[in-house]
Amino acid sequence: MTTGTDSRTVAPTPTRTLTVRYFAAAKAAAGTAEEIVELPAGATVADAVARLRAAHGPALGTVLDRCSFLLDEFAVRDRSTALRDASVLDVLPPFAGG
Repeated sequence: MTTGTDSRTVAPTPTRTLTVRYFAAAKAAAGTAEEIVELPAGATVADAVARLRAAHGPALGTVLDRCSFLLDEFAVRDRSTALRDASVLDVLPPFAGG
C-alpha cells in the first residue's frame, strides 16, 4: 500500500510581477487605476497586453489597440521587449489638449 507521499520536489515556475497602471480611458475600461499581474519568466510587453485583453474583455481590448506604453518610465517601441521582475507598465490612451 502506498502512503500517498512523493519524495520528488517540483521546482517552482519562475514568474515576473508586473504593476500595470491605467490612465484616462484605459482606467475606465479596466475598472481600476492599477493592478498586479503575474507573468511567466521571459514574458514580453506583448504577452502582458494579451493577458490584460483576456482578463478585462473587449472594452479594454479596444482601448489597448490605440494605447502607447511606458515600461519603467521609458516608451515602448518594440512590444517584444522582455519584462523584468517588478517592472511597471503604464497604459496611455491617446489624448488631446494642451
